[in-house]
Amino acid sequence: MQIPLKELQFYKNFDELARDILDMAKEFMPDRLIYLTTFTDKHQVIIKLSETSREIHIIEGMVIEITETVCNRIDFDNNRPLIFEDMSKETKLDDLRKALIGANINSYLGVPILLSNGKAFGTLCAVHTDANEFSTKSIKMLQNIAKLFAYYLNLERLAYRDSLTGLYNRQFLHKYFEDSPAGGGVLFFLDLDGFKKVNDLYGHDTGDLVLREVALRLDQFVQQHQGFAVRLGGDEFIINMIDLSDKDEISQYAESLLARLSSWDTQLEALQLSVSIGIELYPPHASNLLDTLLKNADNALYRAKANGKNGYQFFS
Repeated sequence: MQIPLKELQFYKNFDELARDILDMAKEFMPDRLIYLTTFTDKHQVIIKLSETSREIHIIEGMVIEITETVCNRIDFDNNRPLIFEDMSKETKLDDLRKALIGANINSYLGVPILLSNGKAFGTLCAVHTDANEFSTKSIKMLQNIAKLFAYYLNLERLAYRDSLTGLYNRQFLHKYFEDSPAGGGVLFFLDLDGFKKVNDLYGHDTGDLVLREVALRLDQFVQQHQGFAVRLGGDEFIINMIDLSDKDEISQYAESLLARLSSWDTQLEALQLSVSIGIELYPPHASNLLDTLLKNADNALYRAKANGKNGYQFFS
C-alpha cells in the first residue's frame, strides 16, 4: 500500500523535514534544482522544490501522468538511481522529448525512495538545464539522503497503520476527524461473521491470513471509491466515505462489500465466513462527533447481526 497524499498532511514536521532534505542535497549539488516527488497509481506529484527556478519549468503541486515522467524509468525493484548526463543524446527518451524540452531539463539524476514494505514512495531528483556530469560521490550522497527521508516516512507510517494488515488504525481515524473533513459522509462498521471459528479450528496464523485478505479486499474497494479503510482491532473494520449521503447509493456499496467478503476457499466456505455492517451517516463539520458516530454504527451493526448476519443496517 502506498502513502496517499491525505496521510502526509498528518505527519509531524513533514514540510520542515522535506525542506531540510532538499537543503542537505543542495549542499552537495548547489547548481542543480532538487525536488521531491511521490506517486499515486497513475500520477507523479511534485511535493517540494529546493527553490523556484525561472529556467526549469517545474512547480510544487504539479501533477504529471506517470507514463510521461522520466522517474517512471527508475529501477525501483533493485533500488537503483537513474542517471542521464545529456538527455539530448538519449534516443530511448524520444517519447518524452517534448515534455523534457517543455520543462527545459537536459541532465537528470533520480533516486528512488522506498518504504519498508517495498513500495515506492517517490523520488529525490536533481536536474539542470545543461548537460552535466554527476560524480560518484554526489550520487551516493543523494542516495543516503533519500534513505534518511524513507526512514522518517516509515516511522510516521507506523504511527497511523495497523501492523498486521497495513490498513489505517484507530489513531488515524481520530486524527482525520480532528483535522480534516468539512463535508459529510458515511461510516461502514464491519465485523466478520464466524471469525472466532477460524481461530478455534485452524489457529491464529490462519486467522491472521484471513484478516490480511479482508484488508486487501477492503483496500481494493476504497481504491475504486472516495474513502479509506481502518482496522479498529480484532475483526472489526471501518470504511469511511466522504461526500456520500444518498441511501440508495450507500446500499449499493454495502451490497458490494457483502459480496466481496462472502466468497472464500473451500476450507473457509464451510465456516460460512461473511460480514455484517452497521451504517451511520454524518453531517458536515463532524470533527467532534467520531465517538458518537462509532457508537451509532456499532448499534446498527449489532442489529445487522441480530437479523441473521451477512447483512447491513442503517442507524436510526
